[in-house]
Amino acid sequence: MKLTLLALLPLAQSVLSQPTNDTLLWGAYRPNLYFGLRPRIPQSLMTGLMWFGTQNYNSVQRVRHACDQGDNLDSYAWTEYDTREGGVQVLKDGINNVKITTEFLKVAGGDHGGSWAVRVKGEPIDKDKVSRVSTIFYFGLEGLGGLEMETDENENGLLGEIKLTGSTPELDDFTIRILDGDDNKPVTIGPHADAFKARIGKTHFVGRTVKEGEVWQARDFIMSALLGRAREVITPYQDPAVGSPDPSFVLQLPDDVYMNSNLYAFQKTFDGPFQFDALYDSGSNKQKLDSSVLDQGIPALVAAYDKRFQEVLPYPSDYPPEKHDSMQSFSKAVTSSLVGGVGYFYGTSIVDRKFSYEWDQDEDSIDDDGAEKGARLTEPKALLTATPSRSFFPRGFYWDEGFHLLHIGQWDNDFSLEILKDWIGLIDENGWVAREQILGDEARSKVPSEFVTQVPNYANPPTLTMAVTAFIDRVKKAAALRGPSDAELGMDMGMGGAQAPLGMPELPTAVESQYVENPELALSFLKGIYAPLKKHYDWFRHTQRGQIKQYGRKARSRTEAYRWRGRSEQHVLTSGMDDYPRGPPHAGELHLDLISWMAFFSRTMRDIAAYVGERDDEATFIQNEQAILNNIEDLHWNEEQKMYCDVNVNDEDESYHVCHKGYLSLFPFLLELLPPSSSHLGDILDILYDPEHLWSPYGIRSLSASHPEFGQGENYWKGPIWIQMNYLALRALHNTYAAQPGPYQQKAQQIYKELRKNVVDNVVKEFERTGYVWEQYDAINGEGRRSHPFTGWTSLTALILAEKY
Repeated sequence: MKLTLLALLPLAQSVLSQPTNDTLLWGAYRPNLYFGLRPRIPQSLMTGLMWFGTQNYNSVQRVRHACDQGDNLDSYAWTEYDTREGGVQVLKDGINNVKITTEFLKVAGGDHGGSWAVRVKGEPIDKDKVSRVSTIFYFGLEGLGGLEMETDENENGLLGEIKLTGSTPELDDFTIRILDGDDNKPVTIGPHADAFKARIGKTHFVGRTVKEGEVWQARDFIMSALLGRAREVITPYQDPAVGSPDPSFVLQLPDDVYMNSNLYAFQKTFDGPFQFDALYDSGSNKQKLDSSVLDQGIPALVAAYDKRFQEVLPYPSDYPPEKHDSMQSFSKAVTSSLVGGVGYFYGTSIVDRKFSYEWDQDEDSIDDDGAEKGARLTEPKALLTATPSRSFFPRGFYWDEGFHLLHIGQWDNDFSLEILKDWIGLIDENGWVAREQILGDEARSKVPSEFVTQVPNYANPPTLTMAVTAFIDRVKKAAALRGPSDAELGMDMGMGGAQAPLGMPELPTAVESQYVENPELALSFLKGIYAPLKKHYDWFRHTQRGQIKQYGRKARSRTEAYRWRGRSEQHVLTSGMDDYPRGPPHAGELHLDLISWMAFFSRTMRDIAAYVGERDDEATFIQNEQAILNNIEDLHWNEEQKMYCDVNVNDEDESYHVCHKGYLSLFPFLLELLPPSSSHLGDILDILYDPEHLWSPYGIRSLSASHPEFGQGENYWKGPIWIQMNYLALRALHNTYAAQPGPYQQKAQQIYKELRKNVVDNVVKEFERTGYVWEQYDAINGEGRRSHPFTGWTSLTALILAEKY
């Protein structure tokens, strides 16, 4: 581990001695908020930041707290984020004319997850305009333990340092202090200032008792107290002739604390630039923090982050030097925001074990006779997960998470394994994982009701396998660089103990890579996930099986065919490509993308089995993979249209191809299932590279521009450009089709070069134009569309730029 807190050298030994989980206990694990901290403990201490403008009374109606596209912030992103040390986030709120920077620093030590420090500072975006902001920083505690304000109460507010103490079984004793910056200026001039002079320049506060499970609604409790007081204060000023006081004097917390309060909020109101610190001291950490830890630690963190970023995701030599700064700023922002967008969730899910559409009621369905009809709450579970979009999708998505982990794994291998381990821990006794992880009331509050209930027959693309494959690849590369020592341990990892070529540079590793650097740890991890992953694999093969013999289909394997359960008339949400054109629902349809994913899944299981020494299983997975590959050719290739297609059944029970040029038809290519010598590769590249179909100056479109449904309906997967699919195409080209000899190698190289530039240039251009990365990009003009910021799989652009596949 590389330490950035150079000013805290006495801590070096204690930091190095901390286990991974300890340095990862605290984090910005409330990604649905603009800024919020919590530990990876189900019921514990949670913090959050709120702010609003006081230039008028209307601004309080749009308090900034939970990330919301309707807030119309100019931008917000972590510019640096280190999972073990903290990070820097910049939020630009043009409506209130303030740029707020949150600086977060973790200081490891002791036995309870270490200490941390936060600095919140602001400055006007336009220095010639008014910038008057009120901030509220709160602390809420759930579960066993207590939280008390040690500073004496005062009905007119507080001056100087504010202190709270608390204790929980997991965190033990802790202290929280809030300190003002030296140059803060309160609002002192305004109508009726004399009537409020006793309260001007003070920190105002409130303490409330909140029921278990409701701390996440802190904003409502805090604003109720603030607005309740405001209504009382404003009453004497109802006469228009008298005039209203300045909002800064009225919109204040009431300065009272209820008995047994477990939610405390502290409000500061500023005129112009401001700064304050919040310091959390763990009782078992010997070093007590002060503001100097932020003064020294944040610049050191930023400098170390920049240096490490150049090593792990270097700026490519084929891009112009004059673009270096802008491109690297973009890459750091999307990488940091992806990692800083990881959340910790705990709670129940809603599951209906009996629901099915009529076309899913077949012999392959799970028949759980013991289950009651209707939706039911599950037992609570915990999950550490990246989130696609802090504003719109602040929860875990299986389909997205594999792509997230490709990026996170490049930056911080061991953190990615912590996330992967949690996801694999969700695999139930049948081998199922819900495609959306909506854990607890807070997560459910952001989900439309029709999407809340999960069904145990429904799958999602098994992208977690990509993260496992990427991890094994990192381990193999590191082993090759170390030489034959791993083979002496009896682990050749499929490389025969091959040594690295002389002069090969040291492999750039992520922040933490104990599992990459230690073959025994890698083996232990893979053994630990092997059994549940195998159960998950078997669940796919059982529940998503398609029919072959029932419709007289000819294929070399009589078993390897697949279809997504849970589709509706117009959508196949389970595929991840919601409204992509398909045939009508039918129990006999077969889906090209799912059989392709199953080939990839088989290949991953083969690799893990080989690594952990399960030779019989390895042989079975090899056999399954080959059978699936054969059936992709036998069942899904349409010779007349020169493309791969879905399969369906007509009214006469005859099988026919459903062919739509787009992402679906590319799947055997996207997942590198075709050999470079395949006669079908040329036809696929022709479709991909044709401007009349998928090619655009901004990336590959999801559906052919010549398709009658292009851009129609909700237009979600009917043309728009998705970055994760472009990443798969670029990875296939870079690693296989442009790299290995074959009749189409030269064409693949040309397409790779142009496609990479198109994707990177457009995403960066839109980021600079709008302040955000987007869920998708317009198929005609390349403009960002739908959710933003979408620092989930769109952040893969940073890997594309650095050519990390």
